[in-house]
Amino acid sequence: MTSISPPSTSSGSQPSITAGNEEKEDLERRLSTVDVVSVNELVGSLPDPELKLPRRRSLVIIILGSTLFQFSFFVIISSASAYTEHLGGTATFSGLTIGIPTVLSGIALIFVAKYDGGGYSRPFNIAYASMLVGNVLYALAYRAHWLYLILIGRMVVGIGFTSFMFIKKYCSDPDIVGIRRRTTLASWIVLSQGFGFSAGPFLGGLLYKVGFSNEIFNGYTSPGWIMAIIWAIFWAASVLLFEDVPRTPSETASPPTEKIQDNKGTPQSSVTPSPISWDRGARGLTMRQWAVVFFMCYYSMTCFFILSAWEANIPVFSGIALGYSPYGAGNFIALGGITTFPLLLLNVWYARRIQDRVTLAVGTSLGLGGILILLAILCADKVSFGPFYVAWFLVALGFNLASTCTMSLLSKQLPDSWNKDVSMAIQYSNYLGRVTGAIMGGAGVSMGMKNYAATQIAVVGLGGVMQMLLWKDLKAKKG
Repeated sequence: MTSISPPSTSSGSQPSITAGNEEKEDLERRLSTVDVVSVNELVGSLPDPELKLPRRRSLVIIILGSTLFQFSFFVIISSASAYTEHLGGTATFSGLTIGIPTVLSGIALIFVAKYDGGGYSRPFNIAYASMLVGNVLYALAYRAHWLYLILIGRMVVGIGFTSFMFIKKYCSDPDIVGIRRRTTLASWIVLSQGFGFSAGPFLGGLLYKVGFSNEIFNGYTSPGWIMAIIWAIFWAASVLLFEDVPRTPSETASPPTEKIQDNKGTPQSSVTPSPISWDRGARGLTMRQWAVVFFMCYYSMTCFFILSAWEANIPVFSGIALGYSPYGAGNFIALGGITTFPLLLLNVWYARRIQDRVTLAVGTSLGLGGILILLAILCADKVSFGPFYVAWFLVALGFNLASTCTMSLLSKQLPDSWNKDVSMAIQYSNYLGRVTGAIMGGAGVSMGMKNYAATQIAVVGLGGVMQMLLWKDLKAKKG
């Protein structure tokens, strides 16, 4: 039987063992260092998820589409009152033609959002088709000599305005837009909004001067025909260039969780910390947090209530007080919008450096100043171009500026899974403001211009009180 001898423990073998241990420790130390360095380099080379943006061509389609939707909304403003009067309507009815698209948009949005397939291409295609058909119907009302065809055309156009919600949702979609880029994209959307409400009335007023020698293409119908052609071209471009956001079940899941252990070592689940604290589970908010949501919806309504009221009122009031034609009123509206354009463009740059709540406060203050100037003019009974223009400039700048913050601020404070719900809430607030503002603007002269201005001051004042009470709760990441 063969015996196995134990390893030699002579002093001659010890140095080799020691040397082997030293080499092993040195190798482990070097590997550890390499791992740390390589991991640091890898992390440093990865793009910051808070700064991510969608593909440029898709983003161009979104911003250009927003511009065209805004343009379509405002291009008929300068001549809508004269168009409806020609067909037997009143100034209030003209305000209804401006505001009615938002009513239909609010109704249609329920169904479009339900069957959007989790993406953007389907609702955008529906919107493009509606804009094309609606503008054609609006243009045909003159030849048919039927007042209500104007209304029907604008109602069909309203289905297309459901895209406003999807544009907001796209610009705050956590799958493609980082948290520090949402206010920046919102600023671009507001810039397109500013261009739309400036260039739209100007072109509408310019087309009014085309004349009325042709029953098909004339000063009243030309905005409809031209926009129908533009939408047909843009629809084709969007199909070719726009890249939808792919969806997977994991992307629509509830907010991510992390495992923690209690003092007994038992694993438990808790919501990942976010800018807003969750006191009542994954979707539970405190009363102050719900107050912030309500306030953002209220201010979204306020911004569009004031802007729509002025845009619908200026053609009527300026015609009486300053003798402006639809062409002159369109130029006046456009002038106020064009002069705000450089400042709104500057805001795109500063949106990365200024908190949303500060932008909201500054915009509100500027807009309120414009309304107060209007009230002072009315009380002095001295309406002239200069003061009236300054009032409109401040209103246009202030409330467009304030509207950049509503959706972006909430998207930064609420979990990613809330994005669609918040987008819907903000959009319905916009709708409410557009409808009530357009109707009040059309009826502003008949209700009394002082009452018209006082109502707006009361609406803005209530929002100002809420803003002061919730100032600390409105803090969010910049950009």
